[in-house]
Amino acid sequence: MNGLLRVVIAGGGTGGHLYPGLAVALELRARVRDAQISFAGTARGIESRVIPREGFELDLLRSAGRDDGAMLVTGYHEPIVDAADSPSAEFRVPILGVPRDLYARRRGPYWSRAQIEQGRLGKLARPLAWARDPVDVFFLEIEGSGTLRLPGGRELRVGPVATNGRAYRSIGQLLVDEGHLEPEALTMRALREWLTARPAERARVFAYNESYVFFGVRRGAPVGSLGVPLTPGRSIATDPRVFPRGALAFLRTRRPVESRDGQIDWIPFERFVLNQDAGGAIRGPGRVDVFWGRGSGAELAASDMKEAGELYWLVPKAKREGSRE
Repeated sequence: MNGLLRVVIAGGGTGGHLYPGLAVALELRARVRDAQISFAGTARGIESRVIPREGFELDLLRSAGRDDGAMLVTGYHEPIVDAADSPSAEFRVPILGVPRDLYARRRGPYWSRAQIEQGRLGKLARPLAWARDPVDVFFLEIEGSGTLRLPGGRELRVGPVATNGRAYRSIGQLLVDEGHLEPEALTMRALREWLTARPAERARVFAYNESYVFFGVRRGAPVGSLGVPLTPGRSIATDPRVFPRGALAFLRTRRPVESRDGQIDWIPFERFVLNQDAGGAIRGPGRVDVFWGRGSGAELAASDMKEAGELYWLVPKAKREGSRE
């Protein structure tokens, strides 16, 4: 398939006009072998709002991807973390709010992850809650948002408010470089299992990523980098230095689902998505991260997805020279 396709979108009215999303899907179906286009969920609402005008023309641009031309498609979700309102022998890992001196110290580097986890902040940062598992808290930072499950069935939703300003470094890549994990086997599930099985290694590995996330209480659904709520299975995160923020795209890949007998099956995942988020680990033209929401299905997709895929961007066609519009 060529890197650029020109797609003409018919208006959303009646009288024989194609539904906007259907016109794009038909063009894709004709040009992409074995395409299976999904119109489930909120796609029609998205399309009718994004492409409202009669005769509106779009260019369909395929993402350059990695060296092999494919995108690496991963997933993230809203994890549920067991926590308590106060520390104890069982719940001893703080989920920190923003330190009082964070912004005053921004003239120089703020404390590193290792320094923060060693207690350097003292009482400068109030814990929102206390977690049982340090791996849960680290992955809460990676996922970006989550739900704290407190005693009595209470829930507290939290999301990122600030960071210590240090650069993000991938601990997964560290374990690959050290020979602990094979590159093709590196998934969120594999990373979590390695850390869980080796508690003596955690502090060293966590410290490699000097970036630290401070949380705040959130109301409602997780919010992406654009400040709008994320939609499970529709919102994606990409590198904002490369791809247009808020743009409509079409993603083709696979996702895992659990069958009735407990086995994991991989099924086609092909649908319209919106670029509404970003992430420290999502860098370059070859990466896209799909938001899956919360629950067991979301956790499965976020833990196991590391799939090749294709990502097409629907971009308003450049006006021809001399056009009156």
